[in-house]
Amino acid sequence: MEPLPPSFGRVSLTLLAGPVHVNLLGNVHGGEVMRLVDSTAGAVAQRHSGGPAVTAAMDEMAFLAPVHVGDILRARAQVNWAGHTSMEVGVRVESEPWNRAGTEPVHVASAYLVFVAIDADGRPREIPGLLPQDAQEVRRMREAEIRRAHRLARKTEIDEGRLT
Repeated sequence: MEPLPPSFGRVSLTLLAGPVHVNLLGNVHGGEVMRLVDSTAGAVAQRHSGGPAVTAAMDEMAFLAPVHVGDILRARAQVNWAGHTSMEVGVRVESEPWNRAGTEPVHVASAYLVFVAIDADGRPREIPGLLPQDAQEVRRMREAEIRRAHRLARKTEIDEGRLT
């Protein structure tokens, strides 16, 4: 399989936050933002892998600013790293008021998710590698490799601790 550039699977999804999306404080519920993040990342993973891919982990999710009813939420995502059957997808979420054109978007959340491509029987399947095209994509891939190494080291340490 030929490696693909991150631009191949890049996706942007949008949500107009309404009253059904709020939490008890009157802001958009973090779970609604997470749903948008997972949906956007899932579309990217399936595009990159050429078929079904499932969420294996949400490696990191940071909420940076509140989202209000009436905000337009826009999630942008791309593959940051691709292995043999899994990939990391990075997502950036921004918001802006629906009724004020020209307002500078606010960075409200970022997340990194791990997806595994699956075949018709639900088993992992091979995916294309990643071919970064510029310095920013190379940086994202390097940072994704660091997060992966930390995930694996944490899992190993926890598993070894359970054996004693």
